[in-house]
Amino acid sequence: MLPGTLRIGLASPRAATSREEGLATAERFLAEATARGAAIVCFPETYLPGYRGLDFATPPADQPAQERALRDVCDLTRKYRVAVIMPMEWASPAGLLNLAFVVNPDGTIQGSQTKNQIAVEEEPHYIPGDTRHLFEIAGVSFGIVICHEGWRYPETVRWAARRGARVVFHPNLSGSDHHGTVPRFWGEPAPPFFENAIIARAMENAIYFASVNFALRYPETATSVVAPDGRCVGHLAHGEEALLVVDLDPEATTGVYARRYAPERYPE
Repeated sequence: MLPGTLRIGLASPRAATSREEGLATAERFLAEATARGAAIVCFPETYLPGYRGLDFATPPADQPAQERALRDVCDLTRKYRVAVIMPMEWASPAGLLNLAFVVNPDGTIQGSQTKNQIAVEEEPHYIPGDTRHLFEIAGVSFGIVICHEGWRYPETVRWAARRGARVVFHPNLSGSDHHGTVPRFWGEPAPPFFENAIIARAMENAIYFASVNFALRYPETATSVVAPDGRCVGHLAHGEEALLVVDLDPEATTGVYARRYAPERYPE
C-alpha cells in the first residue's frame, strides 16, 4: 500500500439465516481484512439480522438480540484491529430503523447513519431516519448512504461530499436469490442501471463511491468501487462471495462539483 492511501474492504457475503451465522461470517471477513491490511470493512444493508420484506428468511425483530450482536461486532473489531461499517436494524420509539453502525478498531462506536429515504416497499417494515453524519477513519472523512437513497436520491451523497467526505460507502441489497437475471458484464447499459448510477454518484461529486451488495444468485449490481473520475477501480464478479480490497487515494477526491453546487440559483 502506497503512503497516503486508504485501504478499504467491501464484504460481500451471502444472506445469513441467523444472527449467529452472520456474526461467524463477519469474523471470517474481518480476519481476512486484517491479513490484507484493510483499515475498514463495510458489510451490506441490514446484514444483521437480515433484510425484511423480500424473499429472504429473516429472524424475528429482537432488540436485545441486536444489542448483543452489536457488542459482538465491537469485540470482533477489537480482536482484529479493523474498523467496521455494520448495517443493522435498530428499534426506536417510532419503529424499526434501517441503519449502519461505524465501529472503531478499538471496539468503540463512532456513531451510526440511518436510512432516511426508504423505498415504498420498505414502509411496512422500517421507518425513515432524519439526520446525516460524517465519520472518519485514518484521517479520511467518509459518509454512508443506504441502498435506495443512493440509487434514487443523489443529494444524499452530495450532502457528504459538500462537507468533505472523500468516499461514500453504499451498503445495499439489490437483487434476489430466487428470481431475476444476472448482468452480462459490469456496467451493462440495461435496467436497472445501478452500476451506471455508481459511476454517476462518483463523477457528479468527484469522490470515491463504494457500493456493497450481498452475494446473491440474481444480483442487480456487483460490489464495486468507482473513482472520482468515473473509472471502476475494483469490483467482484456478480454474485461472488468474497472480500473486495481496494486502495483509495484521498488526494484524488477534489469534491469540486459537490462544492460548486449553488442551491440559491434555483429559487421558486
